[in-house]
Order: sequence, then structure tokens, then C-alpha cells
Amino acid sequence: MNDNFAILIPSRIGSTRLANKPLVDLNGKSLIQRVFNQATKLTEDVFIATDSQDVIDHVKTFTNNVVLTSNTHISGTDRVYEAAKSLKFDDDTFIINLQGDEPFVPVDLLELILKDYATFKPDVITASQIITDKADLNNPNCVKVKSVDGFAEDFQRVFEDDVSELRHHLGIYGYKLSTLESLIKLKPTRRELDLKLEQLRFMDNKFSIYVSKYPNRVQGGIDTQDDVDKAISYLKNL
Repeated sequence: MNDNFAILIPSRIGSTRLANKPLVDLNGKSLIQRVFNQATKLTEDVFIATDSQDVIDHVKTFTNNVVLTSNTHISGTDRVYEAAKSLKFDDDTFIINLQGDEPFVPVDLLELILKDYATFKPDVITASQIITDKADLNNPNCVKVKSVDGFAEDFQRVFEDDVSELRHHLGIYGYKLSTLESLIKLKPTRRELDLKLEQLRFMDNKFSIYVSKYPNRVQGGIDTQDDVDKAISYLKNL
């Protein structure tokens, strides 16, 4: 399977909380460059999918693996699909959708996703980590996942029942292009719209989601200026 595998990074310019987010400087390199560089530690088949000519111009200073996509997509999933079709991937290509604001995703997490996908053969694969801060249990910005035998049973922002088996969901997905094509044709479900969790659309339409259990912690992604400041501090202490 590794011979038919690629990582696609959706990168949208129009963040409302952080202006020109992909181009934000993180200790000498842009956010999008750091995401790209981290992914290329696993494979050379890494491509950035963006709606911005400014991002295109910047990305071409370090790679030609970039695709200009529509600026009307409502999700990174749609952007990844357009890019995959533009790149003429075949239907059996396994794609990891790596968010463009996650510069610190460990290579061994990506390797775990590849391994678990090959072993359990779900429709979709994602990942999780342990919850170390109890405050996150009631934090709606920390999406939680409950799984049974490794397969997702539910995703919520706040769970009201037993929380002992909950893990922090990491927003990374893997699927074959043929599966992705089916997913992007689905209409949003009520649960997805209520909670703003796209993965609920997959579950509500009976697509299986395997949740890889990453044993370590992943440094947080970039959504706000506070996240930028934390990331710069983290990089200075490496």
C-alpha cells in the first residue's frame, strides 16, 4: 500500500481568527512550510492544496508540489478531493489528509495510521491521544471520541455520560480516493451541522472510522495568535 500513498495538505488563506494563517512565520519558516517539511519525512509524495495565489507563490520557493483549488470549498475534505483528481490519483490511492495548521504531527503518528489502515481496513481512519487535562472534558474546542474495539462509536464536543474511555480526537484522516469520492457526495447531516463535526456525516452514513491510538502527545496546532506564540516558544526549546 505504501507504493500507492500520498499526503495532501489543504491550506486555506481565509482564516477568520488568524490573518493569512498559512504564511505566518514560525521561527524562520512559514506555517505551511513546516507542515510540508514534516510530512516529507515520511514520503516525497506530499502536495499542498490551496485557494490562494499568494500561498502558491510562497510555496513555490520550496516545492512545486502545490495545486490551486477552488475558493468556494466549505471543507478541507472537498479541497483534498479536487487536488487528488487534478493530480490524477487512481481510485486505490491511499490519501492522508493532513491539516495545514498542524506543523508538529509526528512521523510515527503517520506511520501508525498507515499500519492500522492496512491491518483493520476501515473506510476512514483517524487518530486520537490521551486527555491529560481534565478541563478538556468540558472544553468544546477539544473534540472527544469514544471507540469500541478501535472503531469510532461517537464524536462529541462535550460528553454527558461516562467519560472514562474518551480520548482527544486528532483532526487527521486517511482514506482511499474511491472512498473520498463517496464521502464528498454526501449531504451534511443534522448532527454534523449542530456540532460542526464533519466526521459525523461519515458515521451517520454508515462509513466505518478506525481511531488509531497514539501513545504520546502531539504539540497543538495553529488557530490563534496565542497558538503562534506557543509554537515559537516550543521551537526555541527543541
